[in-house]
Amino acid sequence: MRVTMSFLPVRLCLGLCLSLGVTAAVLSQSSLDRQRLLTPTDPAFTVAAPAVSRVRFDTTKGPLVIEIVRAWAPRGADRFVNLVRHGYYDEAKLFRVRPGTWVQFGIAADPQVAQAWRTATFPDDPFRETNARGTISFAFAVPDGRTTQVFINLKDNAASHDKEPFVPFGRVVEGMDVADAFNAEYREGIGGIRAGQQDAGFAGGNAFFDREFPRLDVIRRATVVGR
Repeated sequence: MRVTMSFLPVRLCLGLCLSLGVTAAVLSQSSLDRQRLLTPTDPAFTVAAPAVSRVRFDTTKGPLVIEIVRAWAPRGADRFVNLVRHGYYDEAKLFRVRPGTWVQFGIAADPQVAQAWRTATFPDDPFRETNARGTISFAFAVPDGRTTQVFINLKDNAASHDKEPFVPFGRVVEGMDVADAFNAEYREGIGGIRAGQQDAGFAGGNAFFDREFPRLDVIRRATVVGR
């Protein structure tokens, strides 16, 4: 009995220490990710994405999985996967939904991070794949002007989007019904890139969206989950 009683506290202590160790590691990684996100020139954001990878979005409407195909758009795939790896899209609002057409997101929840990336452009990719239903592409206003905002095609948008061209870098492989269900009541919301009305979103982050558009759906967490 004495052995058992003396053993239990040791086990509890070990369990607690392990738990605290894991928590500290998570917090440390989170802090490192935020520091990197405040510095778009960090080399972590130029790491090549796998040839094919999958990203899972856990959203307020349910899970959504996107398959990223680097051969379709290498620069776009690299930017998107690296942003996901470091938590850029966590808690991001799905702020612009045109029902049955597309859903757009990519303004970070943290306004400091959002503003750090607002002008972090990267070069265009050659156009290879059509904007079919379920594909995902970066939004842009001018050539070589892509940053962090992307959209999912809710229908075949080839006729309008291929001639821009918006270059798909992946496609939804699970949860297209989730994408179809994102709240569209605010429609254009704060406007599009060309409308030039996103300043408040970048300046306020989720505090702005929560105040002005409180029922927007949210990407709770985005993770690279492999193939």
